[in-house]
Amino acid sequence: MTQQVLVTGGTGGIGRAIAEAFSKAGHQVLATGIETELPAKVTADDTIGFCHLDVQQPEQIQQLVDQLDRLDILVNCAGMILRDNQEFSLDGFQQVVDVNLTGTMRMCTACLPLLEQQQGCVLNIASMLSYFGSGQSPGYSSSKGGIVQLTRSLAIAWASQQVRVNALAPGWIQTDLTRPLYENTQRNQQILQRTPLGRWGQPQDVTSAALFLCSDGAQFITGAVLPVDGGYAIA
Repeated sequence: MTQQVLVTGGTGGIGRAIAEAFSKAGHQVLATGIETELPAKVTADDTIGFCHLDVQQPEQIQQLVDQLDRLDILVNCAGMILRDNQEFSLDGFQQVVDVNLTGTMRMCTACLPLLEQQQGCVLNIASMLSYFGSGQSPGYSSSKGGIVQLTRSLAIAWASQQVRVNALAPGWIQTDLTRPLYENTQRNQQILQRTPLGRWGQPQDVTSAALFLCSDGAQFITGAVLPVDGGYAIA
């Protein structure tokens, strides 16, 4: 059955890959981003629509939600921002947390009435830094650690409404964001040596997990945080 999917941060990177995966699976997808120029459709029969959305702006969120007549799946990918060495200032820390963590909460609460009607689900994007500290990015690590607890808390709170809430915790995935790392020979080698499966993750590794957690096959799964990291977190 065709479902309506909303993917925030769905105009690039992992978010775009997830949006495309849901589209290819036959679902109707709306992907949001903060860019002034949004992507064009890939093909004429592409079922991805794009629109501007800043998850720091509650009014924008509510305007978007008010335009939807149905929502089955919410995927929160907005908030992948990381400000190395700028997060020790209070302003830098607050900005990252407000986008990554509070922005996710804004989306979840605004979309709940629609999700409840469909007994739908939420998929949040955590990170391996949900579990590790970062000497360069305390805001990012804190926000992604918060995503784990937000996911678990909302899963408990919304279970009675039959709204499932899960999360993915990607490891080192090859995207434009991580290009400087995998093109750096020394850093690339360090990452591969630490990763038991011995390779970088690909966007499709994340999208396969996303499709599963939002599928009928995962109807008895809520509050889960699934690592997609090639074993990095256990090494």
